Amino acid sequence: MRVQTLTVGPFQENCYFVTDEATSDAVLIDPGDEGERLISIIRESGATLQALWITHGHIDHVGAIAAVKRAFDVPIHLHPLDRPLYDRATQQGLLYGLRIETPPAPERELADSDVMTLGALSFDVIHVPGHAPGHVAFVGQGVVFGGDCLFAGSIGRTDLPLSDPLALQHSLERFAALPPETVVYPGHGPSTSIGEENRSNPFLTGAARLIVR
Repeated sequence: MRVQTLTVGPFQENCYFVTDEATSDAVLIDPGDEGERLISIIRESGATLQALWITHGHIDHVGAIAAVKRAFDVPIHLHPLDRPLYDRATQQGLLYGLRIETPPAPERELADSDVMTLGALSFDVIHVPGHAPGHVAFVGQGVVFGGDCLFAGSIGRTDLPLSDPLALQHSLERFAALPPETVVYPGHGPSTSIGEENRSNPFLTGAARLIVR
């Protein structure tokens, strides 16, 4: 498996281009911005894009979906609970002074315990709400593409519309239970591991707690 981290847009969001090297099948996870750049990278790779996997519907994770979808007519996968965020991406972008093209409707609904395949590789879908109601992560091959739940030394925000601190607390427990050697590819910032976060992340060690209203 080859994982290429592509940091895009004003929010410095991590988009992941994941390829099964045995088959050259690929997926793009969270194409948040810079659609033309992403399209060029995919074309130059020689891989065959099979799908778009979306961890959640916030604007910094969906801003390039429309452009990529036009270039590669592949299915968009999203958890249905995030449709309210996803469908209002254009309006939400205007609040930040950003022009975001409305992403096309997803063709596939993600659910907890789904198994996603990429060539000979497979990934389990885990529903990890809190930062967003339909937030999911993709776990397999010794890694987790975790979106904005868990970061190196920190966690996702819970002060956004439809966020839920208590739900995120439970979701973080699911992350913490993954094997310690699991590599975490987060939605922002550097990669880390579950073991490192269990040792040092204050929200996993108990040194800091989410405020649940």
